[in-house]
Amino acid sequence: MDMHDPLRRDAIRPDPVDILLVDDQPAKLMSYEVILRELGERLITATSAREALRHLLRTDVAVVLVDVCMPELDGFELARMIRDHPRFEQTAIIFISAVHLSDEDRVRGYAMGAVDYVPVPVIPEVLRAKVRVFVDLFRKTRQLEAAARELERRVTERTAALEASTEQLRESERRRSVALAAGQMGSWDLDVTTGECLWDPGQFRIFGVDPESFRPSLATVRPLIAGEDIERIRTLLRTEPERQTFQVEARIVRPDGAQRWCICAAAVTRDARGAVTRVSGVTIDITDRKLAEERQLLLAREVDHRARNALAIVQAIVRLTSARDPQAYMAAVEGRIRALAQAHTLLSESRWEGADVRRLVDEELEAYRRDGPRVATDGPSVSLPPDRAQVLALALHELATNSVKYGALSVETGSLDVAWRFDGERVILSWSEAGGPPVRKPQSRGFGTKILEASINQQIAGRVTLDWRPSGLACTLEIPCGPRPRSALPESDAGPRSEVVDTGEAPMAPRAARGIVRTIAGAPGG
Repeated sequence: MDMHDPLRRDAIRPDPVDILLVDDQPAKLMSYEVILRELGERLITATSAREALRHLLRTDVAVVLVDVCMPELDGFELARMIRDHPRFEQTAIIFISAVHLSDEDRVRGYAMGAVDYVPVPVIPEVLRAKVRVFVDLFRKTRQLEAAARELERRVTERTAALEASTEQLRESERRRSVALAAGQMGSWDLDVTTGECLWDPGQFRIFGVDPESFRPSLATVRPLIAGEDIERIRTLLRTEPERQTFQVEARIVRPDGAQRWCICAAAVTRDARGAVTRVSGVTIDITDRKLAEERQLLLAREVDHRARNALAIVQAIVRLTSARDPQAYMAAVEGRIRALAQAHTLLSESRWEGADVRRLVDEELEAYRRDGPRVATDGPSVSLPPDRAQVLALALHELATNSVKYGALSVETGSLDVAWRFDGERVILSWSEAGGPPVRKPQSRGFGTKILEASINQQIAGRVTLDWRPSGLACTLEIPCGPRPRSALPESDAGPRSEVVDTGEAPMAPRAARGIVRTIAGAPGG
């Protein structure tokens, strides 16, 4: 039994309540006390209306037993004053009258707030019965008020708990929505029997539809999923009737035509016959992952392609370089391979999107600037596609090597000026030497010259102009920056027209690399 429940506690041992006895004659008060003592309540006496009011202001009284005839303020005036106070609007007032009251007096008493009359002489049993009725009513009223307050407290607590739980659900839903959005996911619920769907904002975002105008249902969603993927899901559910969950990849075709790859993970609800009644799950947009996988595969193929191209060029350098002694041979081979490596490093930094002409020039000529201002370079920043960057790096190395061996950089008085410009389609680079030994046009084309002509003229459809002036070599390299035309390939290497597609971003083609090897195969030396 709950002792804290006010209704149960009062039923077991009710607390005594206060009864106020008001009469200007002490003897009558004493008689009332004797009559009412056996009720077990607290009896408070007052010999005047003023004294009664003082008791009322200090005590919560259940019943007021008041004599009608009293000096100064009679019982009627006291009753009116009690009723005028908001705290005593419901207090029971019983009049005791030693005189015969007319009906008009009784009406006046009731109007003043009286609830009953007791005539004199007082019959003890009647008085106790009347007082007991109003005491019990007072007690029950207080018990109901206490129960109401307890109920209100419990309702308040439950309401607060419900609000807290609701807020937790909102916060949980918010975190779930954030997590779904961060993971490019959407959640959904499909009622198979009615065809109706419930979507969260992520689902609308993945499907590329407007939440305000699009109403998801089996009929409206089906056209947005690739037909063969829908059939695959249906087959899965039909062939595995005991399966409760599934996860499949599906392609979503948005209204604007864009295609998204998604993973659909769902849980199936079936009826007693095993028929699917509800499907709930999440959709995960994996388009970026799919594209990354494709790029990774393409990059792997591209790396393999570039590696074979580089190895073909290195093979040509190793096989065809000649020198007077092993040291010179090693130096020539290392220098050419180093030039390719420098270009490779620059292209790797840009993820093989291109290399800047300025950096290619600076990387090749950095070692020759340490002896003073003998080397001058000038030109804008221009990014070359990978195949052209490799060709320019090798060409710059051959020009620099020739200058160090035979030209302006072979003597302290020599100088070199390298300038380039971009005309919107081509990079035009001018290599001008001065102050070196007297220059004569060679009688035969060396390995370096053949590399320049084969790589620039044939590989990238550019142009090489060599002017062997007595004051120093002047070389002009014209390097196209757009796609390499088909005519740049030798006829014997071009192959069927349908196989040749050059975007300007691919590395040196293997056939073209082999063409360079054949072109320079007759070179007499380094």
